[in-house]
Amino acid sequence: MFEKEIERYYDEHLDEMLASLAELIAIDSSFRDPAPEKGMPFGEGSARALAWVQSFGDSIGLHTRNIDNHVIAMDWAEKEPVLAILSHADVVPANPAEWTTPPFELSVREGNIYGRGSVDDKGPTVAVMYAAKCLKELGVKLDKSFRMVVGGNEERGCHDIEYYETKESFPDMVITPDGSFPVLNCEKGVIHMTFSAPFADDDISGIRAGSAINAVPDSCIVTAADGEREYSGKAAHGSRPENGDNAITKFLSEYSGGNALLVGLKRLFPHGEFDGASCGMGFEDSVTGRMTCSLNMLNTVDGRLCGGIDIRFPIDRTCAEISGIILGRLEAVGFSSDECESMEPHYVPEDSLLVQTLLGVYEKVSGRKGECIAEGGVTYVHNTAGGVAFGAEYPWEQNNMHGADEHIPLSTFRDNFLMYAHAIIELCSDKQGR
Repeated sequence: MFEKEIERYYDEHLDEMLASLAELIAIDSSFRDPAPEKGMPFGEGSARALAWVQSFGDSIGLHTRNIDNHVIAMDWAEKEPVLAILSHADVVPANPAEWTTPPFELSVREGNIYGRGSVDDKGPTVAVMYAAKCLKELGVKLDKSFRMVVGGNEERGCHDIEYYETKESFPDMVITPDGSFPVLNCEKGVIHMTFSAPFADDDISGIRAGSAINAVPDSCIVTAADGEREYSGKAAHGSRPENGDNAITKFLSEYSGGNALLVGLKRLFPHGEFDGASCGMGFEDSVTGRMTCSLNMLNTVDGRLCGGIDIRFPIDRTCAEISGIILGRLEAVGFSSDECESMEPHYVPEDSLLVQTLLGVYEKVSGRKGECIAEGGVTYVHNTAGGVAFGAEYPWEQNNMHGADEHIPLSTFRDNFLMYAHAIIELCSDKQGR
């Protein structure tokens, strides 16, 4: 139903979609110090991005509301929704010096859309909103309503959704374009642990590496008695450290001094090891595969050496078990834990109505076999019962998510638009034609 019309709509409105995405990408919505007195719990950039989203929703006839600059909720109709589509308008920071083109300017070249948030998660957000716009303009009649929820704090702990759920509840079916196609129904558990210890060294006076615990650092700057040296690597998402080249562990691998803290970290985090085996882990299971463990932050601050670790572990393990192991190893080399944030693994059965419907949509749009997948990345529905990720990328794509030159192929952006339009129809319509 409406297959040809929806495809034609994309072709005829692509320039308009790119112009809208350019406006949203132009807003640096990475986390800034909150300004609660101004109603900006996640900073001005996040609030501006949410304002843009609400304005667009209003313009296409959705019933919108700003929930205290935590999320924008937008309903198709004024009745309880059976489906929610959850995406986010905030992004991780970007260093312009590392990009080929400015990170907050949309650029299209060689069949790809470049810009911070192009794949995570502004591009998919625009694709979903234009899917709704398309269905409105085509006159598609939905028997049931759906709700878009666009948040402003996914990259810094999902406090936006925690707040939203104190005000409203999600329907039984929730999807997010914040993972991978075909359907991501299983997500590893997550531990983000920061640690520190007093640091004094006759040679090294400063270390600067990593600003986000969920991103592999591409630079580690070490200030020593003989000057400053930068160790260069390649950034990657924290859940996929094998796609990057960790600048911190590169520095540690070359370190030949006698500082006990650095020697200990060198032993626990060998360069090129991604599964935490040297920390006493290296676990895997038949559903989620092998775990990952990445040292993504190492900075000297006020006389202390401060680090941060990103761990993604299989569904047959628990937060308590994994955090106990890594804390024990860190304490053994002289560190203490400062903070530990964790999430247990998330799993939705493959035979659920939502999953089976989405797999059917995937097969219709892509022409490929639809199968469930598991990943280490935390999607926006990780803590939402029954929620699954549906897009926005394909597992085989190397799109530099969270890194320099982040991009989404135009062909994948098109598939996003088509997938969400058809998913809405399948889940919210009686499908008996026009």
